[in-house]
Amino acid sequence: MSCFFDNGCRYTFWLACRLFLSVEDPNHVAKLADPFQLLAAGIIAMPIDLPGTPFNKAIKASKFVRKELLEIIKQRKVDLAEGKASTTQDILSHMLRTSDENGVFMKELDIADKILGLLIGDHDTASAACTFIVKFLAELPHIYDKVYEEQMEIANSKAPGALLNWDDIQNMKYSWNVACEVMRLAPPVQGSFREVLNDFIFNGFTIPKGWKLYWSANSTHKNAEYFPEPEKLDPTRFEGNGPAPFTFVPFGGGPRMCPGKEYARLEILVFMHNLVKRFKWQKLLPDEKIIVDPMPMPARGLPVRLIPHKKP
Repeated sequence: MSCFFDNGCRYTFWLACRLFLSVEDPNHVAKLADPFQLLAAGIIAMPIDLPGTPFNKAIKASKFVRKELLEIIKQRKVDLAEGKASTTQDILSHMLRTSDENGVFMKELDIADKILGLLIGDHDTASAACTFIVKFLAELPHIYDKVYEEQMEIANSKAPGALLNWDDIQNMKYSWNVACEVMRLAPPVQGSFREVLNDFIFNGFTIPKGWKLYWSANSTHKNAEYFPEPEKLDPTRFEGNGPAPFTFVPFGGGPRMCPGKEYARLEILVFMHNLVKRFKWQKLLPDEKIIVDPMPMPARGLPVRLIPHKKP
């Protein structure tokens, strides 16, 4: 038995620590993971800074994580100077060795804040997407079978021990259509806030400059005008040119679209490939409820029974 949401969070956080910071020691990752969970849980909490509130816990956790990141940054600067680290090994090295157009390098605290933002952006969102992919593939075996067929075609084309490459990812078209349709039905980011730059009128309502607006991915994705039978999972919606612009917004849209979209795509497809080629699975709680806190997630973490494929 496996509880996929918790495992998914651990998987995505470990992967982010490895790719962003080259932190692979399990003890070091665990040291960051627990306070990071508190930080992630308080991002969209009521801003009440009193002891015991999610917001207060998130503030304390962010200070701890930022302090740990600063220690990693300081050590990396030493390692780079001594030739013990590569300038291209991860995002941290890139940030330390890249200046702006005036030759000015980012300060250590600014780098820590940016790394923190990247970790937050990757943490719950990717794990929520992977969890709901597991949920829907368990519920819809005909969809699972098509994903399995595509992934096994790719797996069988590889030499023994060969890793996935970029061409393999590009060939996972049906799998990505499934992932997109899952994110349409259960968008990891339910929406976000934006500030109005100019007065405008929408549906007869005057929206003044300076107001805060909340754009909703969830309600946009369920608009029957653009997605007939909006509650039905139908990967064919993403064939050809796909949905109309700005109707499918799990990563936002426009100039402030999530910069980690392609990283998320890579992460999700590699996860699907390695899971599907090894296992089928069954949900252990068929009627498990979905809660939003602040990401959508199965209330009990989506426990499943993994069933290894029989070897031919």
